[in-house]
Amino acid sequence: MMPTITKNLIIINVLFFFGGIVANSYGIDLADYLGLHFFMAENFNAVQLFSYMFMHGGFTHLFFNMFAVWMFGRILEQVWGPKRFLLYYILCGVGAGIIQEVVQLIQYETQLSAYDSVNTGTAIIPMSEYLNMMTTVGASGAVYAILLAFGMTFPNQQLFIFPLPIPIKAKYFVMGYALIELYSGFANNPNDNVAHFAHLGGMIFGFILITYWKKKNNGTHHF
Repeated sequence: MMPTITKNLIIINVLFFFGGIVANSYGIDLADYLGLHFFMAENFNAVQLFSYMFMHGGFTHLFFNMFAVWMFGRILEQVWGPKRFLLYYILCGVGAGIIQEVVQLIQYETQLSAYDSVNTGTAIIPMSEYLNMMTTVGASGAVYAILLAFGMTFPNQQLFIFPLPIPIKAKYFVMGYALIELYSGFANNPNDNVAHFAHLGGMIFGFILITYWKKKNNGTHHF
């Protein structure tokens, strides 16, 4: 049976996804209200640091995030217990959002602050409107934190990852994902709408939490 928190997280995310579809049919962009806006944008609200985790940019985005929550999260919940797992998920998701805000601030200060408008390639729009378009959605930051936690808790667990022909240890799987995200973040592909640094932010906050808990528990069986 699937653990309670893992099951409820998947259900809530699916409900928000279909809720967004229903809202869109009435002309309401739910992601515009619940997605994480850049903090200097008019539409920013601090609650979005929490709510953005339950919005997704499409079915594929939702499916792979929830598949990872089911595959790795249920094991962590069984090892840690529901309260610690939920706290970890939420704090890492919020932490990922904070890192994304910092990265967007750096981009704004280095590339945009001197301008009053932005050429998007299809139109020239006021800076205030462009800032409102800088929106982040998805549970990926929390999911990457789950991947990190699994790799740190079960470092030598063999995983079969498509399309690799041989199994790979969890610790190498996690390190590989982190390196890919780091490279992708600095590559700064203009056609890439993925918040790579938010993913890394989830891992950073996850590492801090796990390290803190490990010291607090003095190396008990949880780690």
